[in-house]
Amino acid sequence: MTSRRQSLQAMLALAGLPLTGASHAEPAMRDMTSLQLSQRMGTGWNLGNSLEATGGETAWGNPPATQALLDAVKAAGFRTVRIPVAWKQYANADDEISARWMSRVAEVVGYAQRAGLFAMINLHWDGGWMQPTRARQAEANRRITRFWTQIGRRFQDHDDTLLFAGTNEVMVEGDYSPPKPEYVAVQNGFNQTFVDAVRATGGNNATRHLIVQGFNTNIDHTIAHAVMPRDTVRDRLMMEVHYYDPYEFTLDEKSAIWQWGAAARDAKATAPWGDAAHADAQFRKMKARFIDRGIPVILGEFGAIRREDRPGAEAYRIAWNRHIARSARAHGLVPVYWDNGVTGQHGMGLFDRRTGAQVYPELIQALLGTAT
Repeated sequence: MTSRRQSLQAMLALAGLPLTGASHAEPAMRDMTSLQLSQRMGTGWNLGNSLEATGGETAWGNPPATQALLDAVKAAGFRTVRIPVAWKQYANADDEISARWMSRVAEVVGYAQRAGLFAMINLHWDGGWMQPTRARQAEANRRITRFWTQIGRRFQDHDDTLLFAGTNEVMVEGDYSPPKPEYVAVQNGFNQTFVDAVRATGGNNATRHLIVQGFNTNIDHTIAHAVMPRDTVRDRLMMEVHYYDPYEFTLDEKSAIWQWGAAARDAKATAPWGDAAHADAQFRKMKARFIDRGIPVILGEFGAIRREDRPGAEAYRIAWNRHIARSARAHGLVPVYWDNGVTGQHGMGLFDRRTGAQVYPELIQALLGTAT
């Protein structure tokens, strides 16, 4: 006889709703592919510059994450939260993660799931120890295995609204040139090590949806070099890339480029590349290479800084974010906006992290496609 809880799970699954409440006895892992799951993740938001901050959660100026903040993110219309996490600074010489830190990460994941959000946790920059060179390969693989074994065991009973992402923007530090074959091979190996480590922890991790990355999350490098890991279960892997083109407009605080798109009026204030057609072409390539082959794509970061010293600049920032989010969704990618918590000059924050209040509702509506 079907239990009341099983009936509820079935109803929620058919409705496409997350199964929240990770503490219950038998959390559900629904019988759906990663591609099917990705189609329910909507537009996402990053809890950036918080749990990955060097020196502690509040070291980069953001207050501790709260249930109220994640409730506000959900209420705004986002369906997914990406939670970048640092681990090494909370681990001892044997790479044993502090129980106190593991509990804090679990607490924030709980906030997200109680809010009804899909949640992704990763190994973020974490001090830059994951260098993709042969000289550093063995050390990095040991640490990846060690960390993901501990993380996997802690979260092995969580349901499929929690996803793991193995790495973040892996590259040889300071080298932005096309990657050498050595770097690509080692970075692809990190993805394999991550998948193997998580699967070995069992429980719901045997079928959990896992996210791997292309080299430095660069779309062109990903198309050219990414190799999907071998897995013990079918259709439970996703690919992640990031998008900040054109850099001069999106991230360069010293740049004189502050206009973008069809409404731009000053050629000297507009980058000669990275227009709407460029974004569409990049996302079209990811669709053809991965999504059309059954591998979903997470656009794990995108965004543009605020330029308060340029009157009228906000309209271009809104236009850029609107187009990137819209184009990503149209091509089947899951767009996840990068929010660093800073809402003033050169910031990318959307919410007051102390209260959850929306600081830029027009930008939020543009990201979600809800603007009238």
